Amino acid sequence: MKRQHNFYPKKRKILGRLNVTISLILINIIAFVLFSILLRLDIPIDSIAIKPSNILQGKYLWTFVTSMFMHGGIFHIFANMFSLLFVGSLIERILGAKRYFFFYMGSGLFAGLFFVLASLIFTVDFNTFAVGASGALFGLVGLLVLLTPNLPVFIMFIPIPIKIKYAGPGILIVLWFVSIAGDIPIGNTAHLGGLIIGILYGIYLKRKYRRKTEYLKKVFS
Repeated sequence: MKRQHNFYPKKRKILGRLNVTISLILINIIAFVLFSILLRLDIPIDSIAIKPSNILQGKYLWTFVTSMFMHGGIFHIFANMFSLLFVGSLIERILGAKRYFFFYMGSGLFAGLFFVLASLIFTVDFNTFAVGASGALFGLVGLLVLLTPNLPVFIMFIPIPIKIKYAGPGILIVLWFVSIAGDIPIGNTAHLGGLIIGILYGIYLKRKYRRKTEYLKKVFS
């Protein structure tokens, strides 16, 4: 008798036989190359990256999606895709392909919306841009913080494993400190938005699938 390894009954795969995580990585890489070419052809960055002043005027609303697949350079996309390969692959096995895909996209969209709302609430520079898959990635991390809090993970340049319940919020805090201390434009509010939506979805799953989530927690303890 076969065991079901995700929270939901098996359904038709959303991207055929392709692994969703690998598909997302390939799409990000292709989009990075394409957007880089377009920017060199003087296509305005406003039409690709999220800019609060545009969104608040109802302009370029599609950038909520395009910004998720645009990155600020080789290291930016490498770090995000490297993280997505490991974190995304685990969550895809937990949720199943279809729901993982929609959760990833939903996390990225919510992160972008949170970035815009935070700009409005705290009246920061409305002309700041936000790009990258980090918002969606922090959504995945937030989910693991709730479902597998004791999962040991390695963070770049740190040679010892750290439990995800510490690593997730810790990375967010470190990035925030680095951006302030070094005056580096990092989308911290987008990261926070992703982490929040991931935690909220984790709370939902723990309440609806109590036994499965408890089993999952024990497996990764």
